Amino acid sequence: MISTPYRLRSVGSVQITSWRKQVRQQSTTLATFAIREKYLLKPKRAISQPFLACRAVRRVAWPFLLVTSCSILAVGFVAGREVLYFNLSYAWIVAWLFLLEIGTPYRASWCRSDGQLGPDLGHTILNKGLVQLLIVQLIALGIVGADNNSSVATLPLPVQVIIGLVISEIGLYGAHRLAHEWPLLWRCHAIHHSVQKLWLVNTGRFHFIDSIVSVFASVPFLLLSGISMDAVVWVSALTAYIGILTHCNVAMECGWLNYIFNTPNLHRWHHSTERELSNSNYGENLMLWDMLLGTYLYKKGCDITSIGIDERIPVGFLDQLAAPFRWASVQNGAVSKVEK
Repeated sequence: MISTPYRLRSVGSVQITSWRKQVRQQSTTLATFAIREKYLLKPKRAISQPFLACRAVRRVAWPFLLVTSCSILAVGFVAGREVLYFNLSYAWIVAWLFLLEIGTPYRASWCRSDGQLGPDLGHTILNKGLVQLLIVQLIALGIVGADNNSSVATLPLPVQVIIGLVISEIGLYGAHRLAHEWPLLWRCHAIHHSVQKLWLVNTGRFHFIDSIVSVFASVPFLLLSGISMDAVVWVSALTAYIGILTHCNVAMECGWLNYIFNTPNLHRWHHSTERELSNSNYGENLMLWDMLLGTYLYKKGCDITSIGIDERIPVGFLDQLAAPFRWASVQNGAVSKVEK
């Protein structure tokens, strides 16, 4: 006969064993439920509509503005009013960039005034006037706009434009790189690089000598290319469109376009305060010659920290025009510097 204490211990052991099985089963059930809750049943976090819209704008802004501006100019060619429609197309791109710089800026801090609106506009107006005067004089002398009987001028217009962009870029690239590497020209080009922010207004902030050098460096290559006058107009228009797009304060993701055209993603590195970074991406429209000559720089996924130069540049417009001619006194502190 089994003693009572042993029977109790046996019954208790069975109860304990049964309880442990139940606990293990419940634990397994809870673990399974937790896994399903985490990986299967838990709904994905919804992406906000504003975020999606903003990202879409970043990706399509650059090609949208370039293509639509070209479309407006194309209508002008059909109507025989190229100059008028170019001005309309440029006003179109300026209006859009003005709104985008407010809505989706690359840097919010660049939306604040740097006190250089007057000089920026002064340089832009002066350069625009001088360039137009030079073109008028070249046409009057028969250098530009004369009848072109070359075989290149008989090619389809888009092919001529591509040839013109590639050939003229040789002069533009060379003049730009020389402006960085030759101290005398750097005195003029430094006016452009002295800005502490990039936005659509300081696109034309160039010393007039800097602009004249660029024109005389590119026009001979355009003439040698043999393209028609219509193609020359298209090359000039594309240069204007791409120029303002590269300097805008708009968050853009240009993707594969960064390997073909000069874009904001590339040009901001050209304005870096670090000289080893800024001595890159000299192309005005295309990045072809930068790639071939080893000056192409694209830091994908990286943001520029600061832009500007170490040299002193006067605050006032007239002082900036005079700065290259009295460089030593400017650097010695005879005039106040453009502040950050």
